Amino acid sequence: MRLRRGIAIAVVAGGGAVTTMLVGLVTNAVSDESRWPGWLGWLQEHAWFSFVVLGVTMAGLTALLAGLSETRPPTPPGRPEDGAGPPGAARVLRSLPRDTAAFTDRAAELDRLVGSVRASQERGEGLPVHVIDGMPGVGKTTFAVHAGHLLSERFPDGQLFVNLNGHTPGRTPVQAGEALASLLAAAGVPTQQIPVGDDVGAVTEARAAMWRSRLADKKALLILDNAASYRQLEPLLPGGSGCLVLVTSRKRLVANEEVVMSVDALPPDHAVDLFLRLSGRPADALGRDVVDELVRLCGCLPLGVSLLAARLRHHPSWGAEDLRGRLVAARDRLGELRAGERAVTATFDLSYRDLAPERQRFFRQLGFFPGTDLDPHVGAALDEVSVVVARRHLEALYDDHLIDEQPGSRYRLHDLLRDYARGLAAEGDSMDHVQAVQRVCTYYLAALVVANGHIVRSGAAVPPAPDSASRVETPALESRADALSWLETERANILACVRRANGLALYDLVVRLAAAMAPFLRQAGPWDQAVGLHRTAAEAARHTGDQRARGDALAELGVVRRFMAAYPQAIEALNDAVTAYEAVDDRRGKADALNQLGIVWYLTADNEDAARAQTEALALYRELGNRLGQANALADLGMTHRQMSRFDAAVEAQSEALAIYRELGDRYGEANSLRDLGVAHCLMGTYDLATRHHQEAFDIYLELDDRVHQAYALNELGVVRRLTGDTEGARTAHSQALTHFTELGERFGRATSVRHLGVVERVTGDTPEAIRLLVEALDAYRELGSRGGEAASLSELGVARGIVGGRDGAIEAFQRGLEILRDLGDRCGEAEVLNHWGMLLFTSDEPPAARRHFDQALTLARDIRCPLEEARALEGIGRCDWTIDGPGHGVTSLRAAATVYRRLGVSAAADDIERLLVPRSG
Repeated sequence: MRLRRGIAIAVVAGGGAVTTMLVGLVTNAVSDESRWPGWLGWLQEHAWFSFVVLGVTMAGLTALLAGLSETRPPTPPGRPEDGAGPPGAARVLRSLPRDTAAFTDRAAELDRLVGSVRASQERGEGLPVHVIDGMPGVGKTTFAVHAGHLLSERFPDGQLFVNLNGHTPGRTPVQAGEALASLLAAAGVPTQQIPVGDDVGAVTEARAAMWRSRLADKKALLILDNAASYRQLEPLLPGGSGCLVLVTSRKRLVANEEVVMSVDALPPDHAVDLFLRLSGRPADALGRDVVDELVRLCGCLPLGVSLLAARLRHHPSWGAEDLRGRLVAARDRLGELRAGERAVTATFDLSYRDLAPERQRFFRQLGFFPGTDLDPHVGAALDEVSVVVARRHLEALYDDHLIDEQPGSRYRLHDLLRDYARGLAAEGDSMDHVQAVQRVCTYYLAALVVANGHIVRSGAAVPPAPDSASRVETPALESRADALSWLETERANILACVRRANGLALYDLVVRLAAAMAPFLRQAGPWDQAVGLHRTAAEAARHTGDQRARGDALAELGVVRRFMAAYPQAIEALNDAVTAYEAVDDRRGKADALNQLGIVWYLTADNEDAARAQTEALALYRELGNRLGQANALADLGMTHRQMSRFDAAVEAQSEALAIYRELGDRYGEANSLRDLGVAHCLMGTYDLATRHHQEAFDIYLELDDRVHQAYALNELGVVRRLTGDTEGARTAHSQALTHFTELGERFGRATSVRHLGVVERVTGDTPEAIRLLVEALDAYRELGSRGGEAASLSELGVARGIVGGRDGAIEAFQRGLEILRDLGDRCGEAEVLNHWGMLLFTSDEPPAARRHFDQALTLARDIRCPLEEARALEGIGRCDWTIDGPGHGVTSLRAAATVYRRLGVSAAADDIERLLVPRSG
């Protein structure tokens, strides 16, 4: 459907680009934590709208979402903590696991790797991918991490580690698109800026392109651990020649540009040295022959050697012969395994049987965990023990080399040990598996209640935890930053629990976990991941017959689909949600779904449907006494009224929303409504009120320490100043906004600030500089796919080219801009271009043709009640009549234009007209 919008946009008298005063339209639609991503999704499909909303971009939307309930935006994955620097600022990324003390001499392999890297760098060549392959337990990951630490100084832009789960028991290999999303987030890309969609191949390609661009000029090191295939890792390879990629895999992955390094079992001498070092025993106290046999029995694999040495260290009374006898017995018990498996699994069995019964049980429970890494809270939930006891077990298992320690006091089973633990667990009661999954899911539900308490807005519903969660110990999450950090850390584990619970037909847990994760996924994305989650939840609710839960899942699915600009699918899901809520008379759920439907219909310019949905939602919220819902519906209804050029009704609805937001103490809602009101008053020509509202909004954003929206407000203030003749004040505001947007990596916002500065330069007489800035903005908008930004830049560029005598180039710019604006249904933009074009024709001694353009502009401006474009059209008509029919003609139109200019406070334009009329009066 073609978008049709009746939006009036004020334009500076004396010529100005289409202003960006409509940002309030968007911001006030963001009336709960779910809404900014929806606008982002729309921007991704209709990027032209970015020029209208002051360059609202993915990063800006992320920041708004982040601050909806607190004064700080969230720290996306890989970003610094609060106060550590602005989002998007340059920083060094370091996510390598710590180097291990168990690493033993692999001098030849290290020399080869370091030499290869050094030679390539010294010759200025692109670094080849280095693939490290070898059998399980041979130490591939340990070698890669150790090499990464040794080489870290050569890669100052960061070192990243990604586990691809190529051979992790119980986990499917990480898809390239999913890994790219994590890498982009770790590299500082706002998650809402990461491409999403239903076409997995296209999304993966888009993410890969963004990843390559992100690292194009960087010197970074990337370890891709546990790769299953070359196809899995190929999209993750950086495009820049300065990045080093180390890949570990059990398979031999071959490609032309790779350096393949096979890591074999340790040479016997090295294996003995490692054993002696880790056992803490002097060599002469053990007997070299016996130690030789011990390392041989475990295949000289570092993992097995480490486990054997740990056994000896923890049993001071044992001698080497005692250990040898136990190992031989264990190998005999595992005789049905292949020789290679038996060698290392025997060491597992020996270590396991040496554990106390309660620790054996704890270790078995770890085999049931659906996720990859865990902390003591998860361990406590799995084994039904206290966090203190779980921490003690984890530390002891780490000391015994049965579990690896990860950054952040987290732990992970080696793939082989995970497989072993799962095998042990499978030998017991089959219900143990189900009960363990139930316990860990219950823990996550309880923890999510705590986290959601920090990230959702006041008054928004937080999914409750089951009654059994009252006995669960949850982490201490004391701030929004804590909650977001925990959620990002546990995201993959929670989603893995959802999949496992669904596979075990634990549908109630699936529904609850999906609902509890929804607030975070709305903000953090990626949205295609959220779509899969909510589809699963809707199907699970269908299995249980819970219509309310099904409605909740469908409503969340609809919201996410809106974020992705998949509007038909969003409408379908939200309509289904309304039906489900009506079946159980859930009026709150129905109101929320109608509110979301209204937003989608607003975005597709189905204004009557949008107004009807918001009006019905508002009535339900009022019946329920839900004040936040009322404010949201009023704000969205105000936007719809404005889109229909019902400015008085828009101000009335927005003013009521503002009052409720203030009553609730919702500072973001207050700021957004103030900005929206500022836009309304600007469109209605009351620039004093517009300035006051924008300043108040700016002050709140300053209080909330939200630099992104401070920049939006600065641009808005700059436009009003320019409209009222304060060009220096406008230049200052736009320059400050440009600085913020540049530092924050806000490309849309930056392009808009550059375009505004171009307008200021034209108005103040520096046309060559204006053309330079406008061309820069035009190029940026085209690169970003912003058709509206492109049209606005073309409109202004046409004016500037006309000033320097480039008539043909100016007309070409006007024609292209007008095509875009008509296609978009932007009638105010169309009126502006017609006025600009008319002025060019007038100054080119073509007043009859000019008058026809001004007549068209006047009709449009009056139809949408845009007073400034009306005044400019009237002035043009008057000047044309004066020229065509002689002095004294067109006076009525000129005086009408001057009256409108005076009312708007655009004194310079009014003075100009009056100077023209003075000789006539004399």
